[in-house]
Amino acid sequence: MKQPHAVVIGGGIGGLTAAIGLHRTGWRVSVLERAASLEPVGAGIGLAPNAQRALDVLGLGDRVRSLAAWQGVGGMRARNGRWLVRTSAAEAEGAYGGSLVMLHRATLVDLLVAELPEGALRTGTSARLTDAGATDRPAVVATEDGDIEADLVVGADGINSAVRDVLFPGHPRPVYAGFTAWRFVIPAPGDPIAPHETWGRGGVWGTQPLKDGRVYVYATARVPEGGAAPDGEQAELARRFADWHDPIPDLVAAARPEEILRNDVRHLVTPLAEHHRGRVVLVGDAAHAMTPSLGQGGNQAIEDGVVLAHHVAAGADLFAGLAAHSAARVPRTTEIVRRAARASRVTHLTSAPLIAVRDALVSAASRLGPNFILRSFASIADWRPPQAPYAAGTATGGPARTARAAERESAQR
Repeated sequence: MKQPHAVVIGGGIGGLTAAIGLHRTGWRVSVLERAASLEPVGAGIGLAPNAQRALDVLGLGDRVRSLAAWQGVGGMRARNGRWLVRTSAAEAEGAYGGSLVMLHRATLVDLLVAELPEGALRTGTSARLTDAGATDRPAVVATEDGDIEADLVVGADGINSAVRDVLFPGHPRPVYAGFTAWRFVIPAPGDPIAPHETWGRGGVWGTQPLKDGRVYVYATARVPEGGAAPDGEQAELARRFADWHDPIPDLVAAARPEEILRNDVRHLVTPLAEHHRGRVVLVGDAAHAMTPSLGQGGNQAIEDGVVLAHHVAAGADLFAGLAAHSAARVPRTTEIVRRAARASRVTHLTSAPLIAVRDALVSAASRLGPNFILRSFASIADWRPPQAPYAAGTATGGPARTARAAERESAQR
């Protein structure tokens, strides 16, 4: 039988993950990326246990875990530096079977690209879906070099997805979430910094150490859409965060102005009823753009790619597989988009009395024990892929389950 051909439009995290998964389940894959090279935008990404388990399916989970920098205590802080919640990597591992791994997006992209078959990635290639295909005809993707017929097309072209517009014309596009985000990576200044996220008035600050000695920094604030600082984004951050706790002012001062990214945050408020049409399926932000408040955007894209590969393995019924993929992904991603939006509203309060109530409630909850706070994230972080090593009948913890986790399970029995 002729090997089926999948064309992936977009070389981001979701597209690369889908391409690897499809390749490993028998597909010939082509990844078409319009940029001349893969230069990841976004600086850092936190991979939660759910995404790490998805990467286990691709044989990359342990390599990602080896890049974890978080070994001690971190948590959430108030603007004045007071700790609202303190937790540790060990406590997170106990709650979810793993802890957060923070790394540079370029590092993750490099790991993924290395797993693609030779010649699969084509950069500098604009691609446009012209026919979604059907049971009796292939999908068609137009490029500068001519049309490509495909048995499957994966729309991984991001928040402004042109593929989504073709599949679902008239569906509401992503809307402004009410705040913008700044991100940058710098060498760690001086003493080690405990990872933390600080909640202030109308904004958030995050400081996350990376294993290579650098620090990933992100900040958000309620501002009008489409803005830009007339004197530069470093000056804007200095104005907004100068009176926040240490080391925030020092981190702003250490940033290189030309390396500070600023992006308005948008999300797909109206969910898609399904993520596929014809022979085409959407993954990542193209399917379910969300705010970064739960840190799940990239994680859900990784889940998408692995679940897709499971349901449409070469030789299986493609259309039944695509329907099963949508059935699995739409409810989960829709709920996470909604939860992220709710979290955004909580973290971007501007009323001083409401902020005081919020901080008091979070602090009180943390005193009930770290697991009380961690449990709120459990339904997201506990997710397991539908295939080995996590499918029914396989080892429950997968290949990367740590000795400590195994010991805890034994003690609980």
